[in-house]
Amino acid sequence: MNQVTRPLVVLTDQIHQDAYRRLCEHAEVTVLDPSLSPDKANTALRTALEHAQGLIVRRQLPMDIFDAQHDLRGVVRHGVGLDFIPVAMATAKKLPVANTPEVNANSVAEYAIGAMLAAARRFAEFDKNVRDDRWDSRRNAGALTFELKDRCVGIVGYGAIGKRLGEIAFHGFAMRVIAHTRTPSRLPAHVSSADLKSLFSSSDFIVLACPLTEATRGMINAELLAHAKPNAMLINVARGPVVNEADLITALESGRIASATLDVFEVQPLPSTSRLRAHPRVTLTPHLAGMTQDAERAMGMLAVQTQLALIRGERPDNVVNAEIYIQQET
Repeated sequence: MNQVTRPLVVLTDQIHQDAYRRLCEHAEVTVLDPSLSPDKANTALRTALEHAQGLIVRRQLPMDIFDAQHDLRGVVRHGVGLDFIPVAMATAKKLPVANTPEVNANSVAEYAIGAMLAAARRFAEFDKNVRDDRWDSRRNAGALTFELKDRCVGIVGYGAIGKRLGEIAFHGFAMRVIAHTRTPSRLPAHVSSADLKSLFSSSDFIVLACPLTEATRGMINAELLAHAKPNAMLINVARGPVVNEADLITALESGRIASATLDVFEVQPLPSTSRLRAHPRVTLTPHLAGMTQDAERAMGMLAVQTQLALIRGERPDNVVNAEIYIQQET
């Protein structure tokens, strides 16, 4: 009796245990050692891919990763942003690339809402006051805090995350919602379209939820920040390089904007020398806006489902370079 050969799938990082178990039911699985240095991890990845049929990605891949001989039938981004994968190289080699769109949109949107609430009600500041026995600080609470109701949130990028954030802000908090998007005709009735300068000058909260492209790299710079309201708060749940961090620090120090909550940075991990670390009006988190247990499971399950479909030769709807199929047919 011939034994059926199971495909090999490589994980750059561990995925949710339910998704991992599902993958192991159908494939042999290799996970890169998390203790390896970046250089050693890349070497291990190249070795593992020599006989792999699938790759699920949660970190930056080397730009030449697909140059070597491999048996890959598909690559899946565990997440949405595709800057981790050299998609153009994969397309040139007719290798399908997919992502897991929308499944973590609610998680990221709730993070942004949480950041707005924390800023509006000054949670961190009043927490410190209580710990320092400054109970009388409550006397100034009314003058220092405000509600989200009737405030304006400007959303840069109205994909799945922007859409969900707009829904929560409008229906949940009665906020005004404006958005900057390449497809303003698709905006719902409760969201107004705005160019970037108008969005910055009108918004109490500015949420970056756009992809990283050559057009958006460094887009949030001194020229644009100069249009912001002095009490505006910036929230970045997009990609770090969308923001010119030096210009942002200058805007914070000059009082051009009030505060910032940053989940992503130009360089990750955030360098110890970054001036953002010491700024009192900046909240920093380590790229976790989309990482709740609910989102992690949903992303993992979709990544596994998609990877197995690609190995079987199917064409899932979430393939981002579907033009390869046209190339193969002509």
